[in-house]
Amino acid sequence: MLAEMRIQGLGVIEDALLELHPGFTVVTGETGAGKTMVVTGLHLLSGGRSEASKVRTGAAKATVEGRFEKITGEQTTRIVTEAGADVEEDDSVIALRSVSADGRSRAHLGGRSVPAGVLAELSEQLLAVHGQNDQLRLLRPAEQRAVIDRFAGEAVTSPLARYRSVREEWLAVAAELRERSTRSRELAQQADLLRHGLTEIEAVEPEPGEDAELTEQVKRLAAVDELREVATAASTAVAGAADTDPDQPGALGLIAEAGRRLAGAEDAALRELEPRLTEAAVLLGDVSGELAGYLESLDADPERLERILARQAELKKLTRKYAADVDGVLAWAEEARQRLSSMDTSDEALATLAARKDELAEGLAKHAAAVSGARKVAAKKLAAEITAELAGLAMGQAEIEVTVRSHPAEQSDPQALRVGAGLVHAGPDGVDDVELLLKAHSGAPALPVHKAASGGELSRVMLAIEVVLAHADTVQTLVFDEVDAGVGGRAAVEIGRRLATLARSHQVLVVTHLPQVAAFADRHLVVDKGTAKGITRSGVTVLAQEERVAELARMLAGLDETETGRAHAEELLTAAENFKASPGTVKKAARATRGAKKKGATGASS
Repeated sequence: MLAEMRIQGLGVIEDALLELHPGFTVVTGETGAGKTMVVTGLHLLSGGRSEASKVRTGAAKATVEGRFEKITGEQTTRIVTEAGADVEEDDSVIALRSVSADGRSRAHLGGRSVPAGVLAELSEQLLAVHGQNDQLRLLRPAEQRAVIDRFAGEAVTSPLARYRSVREEWLAVAAELRERSTRSRELAQQADLLRHGLTEIEAVEPEPGEDAELTEQVKRLAAVDELREVATAASTAVAGAADTDPDQPGALGLIAEAGRRLAGAEDAALRELEPRLTEAAVLLGDVSGELAGYLESLDADPERLERILARQAELKKLTRKYAADVDGVLAWAEEARQRLSSMDTSDEALATLAARKDELAEGLAKHAAAVSGARKVAAKKLAAEITAELAGLAMGQAEIEVTVRSHPAEQSDPQALRVGAGLVHAGPDGVDDVELLLKAHSGAPALPVHKAASGGELSRVMLAIEVVLAHADTVQTLVFDEVDAGVGGRAAVEIGRRLATLARSHQVLVVTHLPQVAAFADRHLVVDKGTAKGITRSGVTVLAQEERVAELARMLAGLDETETGRAHAEELLTAAENFKASPGTVKKAARATRGAKKKGATGASS
């Protein structure tokens, strides 16, 4: 979760520290005080787009720093580890984002400089920001499908994983079949060239490193006289010769003489050197033996030289055509064999591929049907639960429908899959189009949610979805910016209750202008604005209980100094505290709402 966030030089905020509650934190303040800069800061900290216009006038840069606690999830740990970030002893990590006045942006994680994309990847695991702009994601079919998949959980994720695995192989086989079929003549020509090359190479049968070895042998045979002269001279210098003058012995004889002289010396220091001469004699004896062996093997052999030169010529024919050396020729041959295995364009090979494609398509269709079936079951439950939540958010006549339909495909679609009697598009997330429909009131047509809902209603639909999905949401921190826009009265109280309920399983941060919502918070932060020397500055303050009463009274109608305003604020706080102290209140309220709706429907029908 996000334990604290510091904002410097962002908009009207000069320097502010936000200490967030693990439950429900609310941010309030006068219009224009800078509440939205809190959400702007979160967007920056989440790797969002940076804008120089957000930098405070006169400041060199804007900085947002956040401390995330309990960094323990598998994905989160992987992101932090791969970034090389330093994690504190309490499993917390510091993220920082800065934007200079000239628009340049920098990001840091755990003291290490990282791309902004790393912060974006991390925030996907830790933060979910819902503002009026973020509600636009509900318009995207992919997002609506993601909502139902999150709600269904394992019932969809398991068959979807199997579907994706089979789909990957199906696409690969289909692509290979298309390539072999459409390029059969070209592939056949390439295959002939590869087979010809392999025939040439296999006829010569080169060995790894053979060309380098033959080169050395040629050098030796071509210079046998010179090599014999060098080796003989060296052997004589080491061991001496049979007809050598006794007064001019080889190195071995000289060392032996030196050893005898030292062994007979009266000084112990000289005698201690004698064993080392013995070691030198052993080493020289080995060298002498090797030189003798070399001289024995060094025979002039013109016929052998001719055979080696002929072999070299054979290898050079291969290296001129296929690679720079013999090892490269062998690598080319191995690659050619692998390419040939995938270039068979015979009728038998194409038939085998086609049969494999059909087999995979049959399995893929079964997995797709399983995914669709699980989504349809989940769709009914999801629609019912969202509708129940909306009833408690002053949308008692509204009803949500979640439709799951197959995405049709043309015959020419390379990802067309036959499921049942029709062709559907087999995308990476299945074959389904999912859409959230809203009936604004009984008798109204079911329309796409973004067409049937006003801005305030769309906010409530989003909140209802988040409440329903809370059990499946792995994100620790949920942020709502003006989610209560266009709402008041009883609906505002219900929104406060829902947010308080969410805070039982998540960290919730809300920017609001409604006292009915703020009253349910566990921690109340207020953004206050002041002016000095013509410069506007805003800061953030944590309110004590008495200060909360005054702030709520101000939010009610600017009545912070009247008894009536304070009494109303105290009443709100008391009601909120009583609600938070009673687990299950929201579920009871939802059941009562559903019961009332059912009773009303029965009465109307009779």
